[in-house]
Amino acid sequence: MLTLYYAPHTISLATHILLEEVGADYETVRIDFGKTEQRSPEYLKVNPKGRMPALVTDQGILTETPAMLVFVAQSFPKANLALIDDPFAFAQVQAFNAYLCSHLHVAHAHRMRGYRWVDAADTHSIAAMQRKVPEAVGGAFEMIESEMLKGPWVMGERYTICDPYLFTLAQWLEADGVDPKKIPKVVDHRRRMSERGTVKEAIGEELA
Repeated sequence: MLTLYYAPHTISLATHILLEEVGADYETVRIDFGKTEQRSPEYLKVNPKGRMPALVTDQGILTETPAMLVFVAQSFPKANLALIDDPFAFAQVQAFNAYLCSHLHVAHAHRMRGYRWVDAADTHSIAAMQRKVPEAVGGAFEMIESEMLKGPWVMGERYTICDPYLFTLAQWLEADGVDPKKIPKVVDHRRRMSERGTVKEAIGEELA
């Protein structure tokens, strides 16, 4: 049994979708950011980082979305969602997800979590970071649009662990001030993802 600790409207949705995709036997535990439950002693025992998500497995606890996605994919190899049978293709999957994790998601976080980089009382710096978000996030999505999204799925004809990850981040692009007209392939990918039954199931559970 796998247990996913999640919060609505966070990156945990990517792993949640993947658990649905592979038909995993799992349960979820909702963490309420409004009550700062991510900083509670109980949750910090699960994930000392105080971040979302966390995945409890029979072997231990995993954090960090790229690692969790690969673990789920390798635990259900018949689905072949990480392309691990091809070393170069798997490396490409990892490269794409690493870009989402280290660049796009970080750029997005500057809109509401600038306190991670400067003192919360430094309102001038916080505001400056927020003003930069449309450019930084938009530039990352334009890179994905022009150089990385092969279509119809991220890796081409094969649906992989990259797709729920990109979809989750694309949920927030308008709020980040990104013009969707500049990234039509990303927006079309988001639309097609939203039509998948597994995606609807995961979103429905998180928003229930």
